[in-house]
Amino acid sequence: MKSIEARYFLALIPEEPLLSDIQLIKTHFKDCYQSKGALRAPPHLTLHMPFLWKTKKEGRLISLLAQATKFNSFQLEMDGFGAFEPRTIFIKHKKSKELNDFHKALTHHTRREMNLFNATHNHGFNPHITVAFRDLKKDQFSEAWKEFKDRSFRAIFSVNSFWLLKHNGKVWQAHHEFILEGSN
Repeated sequence: MKSIEARYFLALIPEEPLLSDIQLIKTHFKDCYQSKGALRAPPHLTLHMPFLWKTKKEGRLISLLAQATKFNSFQLEMDGFGAFEPRTIFIKHKKSKELNDFHKALTHHTRREMNLFNATHNHGFNPHITVAFRDLKKDQFSEAWKEFKDRSFRAIFSVNSFWLLKHNGKVWQAHHEFILEGSN
């Protein structure tokens, strides 16, 4: 019998009201620029790219990830918009040593304990929160980028946890939250 695998990824998900504020921006891209791809996942900052894992071993996956919570919570400051031309627009954040340290340790843990390899191993870690991508057509990108390139967006959110997201066949869903041990 063939073992069934599911798709997962690891991310930071902002809490309310920031979560809803970002969701409104994503909806704006759907309504004004016909780009709905970013709506297939909750607003998030990717820590580990999508990977496959056997569903019958999901408990083990959760147990292994729970071992990666020995960090203090920290703050992330979101600051304006950025782009990867010609299709992606995202919310930027200010440089964060805490985020980089957390990501490096989490990536090391997933590689060593779970034999998972992250695309950031080869391409570097470029954290952001995507609001439009893939289905944003090039001409729509130009128009949208004119609207957003100088637009202000400032917010601070506390990183007290990270999430395992799971694909249900249509969309990504927040599946399991891992609370950082040093959280209040």
